[in-house]
Amino acid sequence: MLKTLSFALNKPSLLLMPSLFEPVAEFLQRKALFRPSVLPAAHRFGFDGAVFEEHFLNTPDGAHLNVLRFPTSWPQCRGVVLYFHGNRGNLQRWGFMHRDFTVRGYDFVISDYRGYGKSSGHLSERSLYEDARLVYDWVVERYPSIQIELYGRSLGSAPACFLGAHVRAHRLILETPFDSLPGLLAAYLGREYLPLRTHYTLPNNHHLRHCPLPVLLLHGTDDLVVPMRCAERLRECLKPGDEFVVIPGGTHHNLPTFDRYQEALNHWLGYPLMPHRY
Repeated sequence: MLKTLSFALNKPSLLLMPSLFEPVAEFLQRKALFRPSVLPAAHRFGFDGAVFEEHFLNTPDGAHLNVLRFPTSWPQCRGVVLYFHGNRGNLQRWGFMHRDFTVRGYDFVISDYRGYGKSSGHLSERSLYEDARLVYDWVVERYPSIQIELYGRSLGSAPACFLGAHVRAHRLILETPFDSLPGLLAAYLGREYLPLRTHYTLPNNHHLRHCPLPVLLLHGTDDLVVPMRCAERLRECLKPGDEFVVIPGGTHHNLPTFDRYQEALNHWLGYPLMPHRY
């Protein structure tokens, strides 16, 4: 995300100016936000021998969403983690994230956004939220809502926060989240706020203020993609009982390798049968 934004941030008038430059601004924001890797329909997933199921969900407008479900090996399942991934790659990369959750007794469900992997269709802010609700509805047909843990990483914090404000679930966990797209761009520009509107907003701060679920937020001090000051703005959206975990030295990509991250998951989700080593 950071590299793609570099040119745009050097030309903020192109990125933010409405009217004449709006198509250019929309294009630049789209390229920064969404970095998909497409997979052929015949691609066969593999995750070091992990057991999983592959599904496809049909959207009302004719798109297809690729979904993977990893069952835990625990004899008594604690629940399910509904995971929304970052802005790069596809399920072949992100499916490995199951390890921190299946080892703790949770099934793990993850989907690709439109245009990522084997998923089809045009991705927009509206479809990002609508598709998240579609995947949630599929999950809640299989698990009680009280057993659903919503998890959003980076870009995935947007659909996760949206669901947290609109559906029933057990908890909401956010890894390297941002307050909003304008807030993120303002952080890159060294400003407190942007005076002009953006095509995409992704208002995690607004959704968090309306989220009744317990919230765990995890962020690293050395994150250069979503600067710490951007995540810090979410503190004012948290309720008593929510937790903001700051991981010294953590970057945008390595939080699970820190003991503090694993300790936070132990506290919120329970201890694993056997700790996973990175």
